[in-house]
Amino acid sequence: MAEEDPGPDTTALDEVVTFTSELIRIDTTNRGGGDCRERPAAEYVAERLAGAGLEPTLLERTPGRTNVVARIPGTDPTADALLVHGHLDVVPAEAADWAVHPFSGEVRDGVVWGRGAVDMKNMDAMVLAVVRSWARQGVRPRRDIVVAYTADEEASAEDGSGFLADTHPGLFEGCTEGISESGAFSFHPDPGMTLYPIAAGERGTAWLKLTAHGTAGHGSKVNHANAVTRLAAAVARIGAHEWPVRLTPTVRAALTELAALYGIDTDIDAPGFDTDVLLEKLGPAAALVRPTVRNSANPTMLEAGYKVNVIPGHAVAYVDGRMLPGGEDEFTETMDMLTGPDVEWEFHHREVPLEAPVASPTFAKLRAAVERFDPAGHVVPFAMSGGTDAKQFSRLGITGYGFSPLRLPPELDYAALFHGVDERVPVDALHFGVRVLDHYLRSA
Repeated sequence: MAEEDPGPDTTALDEVVTFTSELIRIDTTNRGGGDCRERPAAEYVAERLAGAGLEPTLLERTPGRTNVVARIPGTDPTADALLVHGHLDVVPAEAADWAVHPFSGEVRDGVVWGRGAVDMKNMDAMVLAVVRSWARQGVRPRRDIVVAYTADEEASAEDGSGFLADTHPGLFEGCTEGISESGAFSFHPDPGMTLYPIAAGERGTAWLKLTAHGTAGHGSKVNHANAVTRLAAAVARIGAHEWPVRLTPTVRAALTELAALYGIDTDIDAPGFDTDVLLEKLGPAAALVRPTVRNSANPTMLEAGYKVNVIPGHAVAYVDGRMLPGGEDEFTETMDMLTGPDVEWEFHHREVPLEAPVASPTFAKLRAAVERFDPAGHVVPFAMSGGTDAKQFSRLGITGYGFSPLRLPPELDYAALFHGVDERVPVDALHFGVRVLDHYLRSA
């Protein structure tokens, strides 16, 4: 967009704070297993979209698990559409652990407190504020923009983006790209350095269920077919496994740009290149990349037995596995090897890994939008270690980027706030986000 782009109006800067606070007050805790109700938040969002002249559609797979979708017509009917999506549910929070009640939405000393302040009711509020500012200013984007607020992202997404992609694909007609959470937040690895990582990929989700069968019997007897022993051995092998480095295009780009920023002379394609050595040289900045240079599998749950003197006939474990783009075959072959002949494994929940191009006009515009409002900051690409609703929307051919802009002070660690205790976001960070988002969406 041209430099004289006026940006959002002052009302939008007030509204983003109000909307973030009020959305936090609507408790949409997702405990898994269907234990969540997003409808009150969905109705709140829909009412404000309608106030901007849009026609939001509310959709449910399960009563109370509500999604909202609306389309903003663009000025160029030949242009591909853009999806902007955010989820309405949040992870649980124990009030006793917090300095401020997690569902108070309190605004104190220029900071909005509460569960969802960074994941991701802040972005939900930013989108609302921008859309309503456009309605007041008479702004229309170049391309159609589809706005989606989803349920169930913090669990399986079956009631949210999965349901929308599988059952209502027509609502996303023409969408080729999308933006959502976990990107364009400020990260301060060293004094005087500010990075803004924009996500251009995600590892795939591979939650596993392991089952060991054996011979039940008395706990005092020798038992060489003990299901617990078999399971424990498999779990120990999985936990101790050293996965090999596999560099995807996004991670290669991230390493290259970070090395250049730190003045490190490196050639990723050189014989004998050691990724781990480079990560050590990058210091705290390596945290952006280290989780995504390998597949991973972490045992997380164990279930076995019902009495201390009874050897059970079976035992179960769960493993949180993550797969790099192109690493699915390696992952399954490795799990076959590590579990061995006495333990069966299956995917408890599986979603695809994603890769988005870094050398693209879209990434360039995302980069430019951030750097316009923080010229001293450095945008770098990165891949997410976990996943988002972009996985489900990829079924519709939509390429996803993580772009929820926030400029945080060095003392606020985004990664620690994400799902953490005392989650909060400065008002200034919300204002920055609205300005960056408004500029990008006008130029997209």
